[in-house]
Amino acid sequence: MTDQSETSNEIRTDGGDVSREEASFVEYGIEDKPPLGESILLGIQHYLTMIGATVAIPLVLAGAMEMPAGETARLIGTFFVVSGIATLLQTTVGNRYPIVQGGTFALLAPALAVIGALAAEGVGWQTTLLELQGAIIAAATVQVILGYVGALGKLKYYLSPVVIAPVIVLIGLSLVGVQDVTRPDQNWWLLGLTLFLIVLFSQYLDRYSRYAKLFPVLLGIVTAWVVAAILSVTGVYGPETVGYVDTGAIAEASAIQVITPLQWGMPQFTPAFAVGIFAGVLASMVESLGDYYAVARIAGVGAPSEKRINHGIGMEGIGNIIAGIMGTGNGSTSYGENIGAIGITGVASRYVVQIGAIVMLIVGFVGYFGALITTIPSPIVGALYIAMFGQIAAIGLSNLRYVDLDASRNVFIIGIALFLGLSVPQYMDNVGGAAEFQQIAADAALVGPVLGQPLIADTIFVIGSTTMAVGGIIAFVLDNTVRGTRDERGLTQWEQLAEDEEEFVTFFESMRSSDEPTPVDRAD
Repeated sequence: MTDQSETSNEIRTDGGDVSREEASFVEYGIEDKPPLGESILLGIQHYLTMIGATVAIPLVLAGAMEMPAGETARLIGTFFVVSGIATLLQTTVGNRYPIVQGGTFALLAPALAVIGALAAEGVGWQTTLLELQGAIIAAATVQVILGYVGALGKLKYYLSPVVIAPVIVLIGLSLVGVQDVTRPDQNWWLLGLTLFLIVLFSQYLDRYSRYAKLFPVLLGIVTAWVVAAILSVTGVYGPETVGYVDTGAIAEASAIQVITPLQWGMPQFTPAFAVGIFAGVLASMVESLGDYYAVARIAGVGAPSEKRINHGIGMEGIGNIIAGIMGTGNGSTSYGENIGAIGITGVASRYVVQIGAIVMLIVGFVGYFGALITTIPSPIVGALYIAMFGQIAAIGLSNLRYVDLDASRNVFIIGIALFLGLSVPQYMDNVGGAAEFQQIAADAALVGPVLGQPLIADTIFVIGSTTMAVGGIIAFVLDNTVRGTRDERGLTQWEQLAEDEEEFVTFFESMRSSDEPTPVDRAD
């Protein structure tokens, strides 16, 4: 039976235990389709939450490769195009969750290691980019195989809330030290204004205005950008000011930029580079597992089934292959930012994310749009990170409701996973880069000859630099080896919340079922 309350809708099993809770704040569920005009704005809002990474990653790569300015603009546009394609594939044929796909920081460390190695040989930016493309395609091919043969889905049976909670929390805390928030010359006034507007619209005005509830991020960004632009045009903000908006960059941009597959040339394959990139892919897959559980939790649906996880990871691999063919020099993965947006806006519609993906796919070819996005000041992006990732961390903590926190083993595992998940990546950052870590590993007593091997050292460095990978691996190992009952670990209640394998209907299964004749048709 169904018992609706002010805070949740509970669906009970035959035994009377609560098996599902539909979040009361969800305005549009996964299968809902808002009006087209509203969906376009909501879709753009979802994508605006990820502008920091979508622009930062290509700028970092372009800077490291010393790419010309014109080619850098095309690289940013390519990121938007790949994001649009990968999101459409994931939401339609993949796991069918409302998760935006885009460039990943998990591949940034190994990519920079590849760039550094090739730069030492005097290789130019174009050849370097082709090497990155080849390495991504090779690593992604393995990811596709791991996904569709079901290797990742099998992990589901060993994942309790004791593991998933720290992973999601670490996804939320992974950008605590990002420059957009912590830079010493931060424009706290502009960051505070943006954050205040998002909080104002989403938490205070949401009950008075439907638009404030649905578009708090969009309204906050646009309002703060307009204020910053006015201060820049009037001379209050100079080019040296953090928060300055360079409106001239928009006018100087090209109207149309041509983006095609293999636009930089044929990818080149070097096995050592592919293995290094695969380490980043492994970290990305761990992060994506956490994202799947987070979006299911916040959208008020059952935890992902093995079947859904397999389709999601496999499709992310295909997205990475597309990224390699198009030439981003990076990959494609699930974005935590738009999961945070779901929590703030209550818009969990897959249709909305698909509309947003189509918009991004189109505007990727428009130079003016890319230039406009790059003018969004760092403090505004920092405010987005605070609002989005803080929400994700809270979602992770909410999973602990199923865990017996009076059990010392649970408190110990969660605590050590969180601490090491934050401190180990900080150590890797202090070390410097993959080359420096390789030297430290080579000098280690007894195990130096093994750890000092480039392949092993690079893999450890990349995984160790990823907060959710470190915390997830530690929690996974301890939770499955330290003695504890299923009730203590939260598995008993979580199994009631999980969706059945039959509940996830793939795109092709839905197409087949729609083609089957109805009873009336059969009678005819």
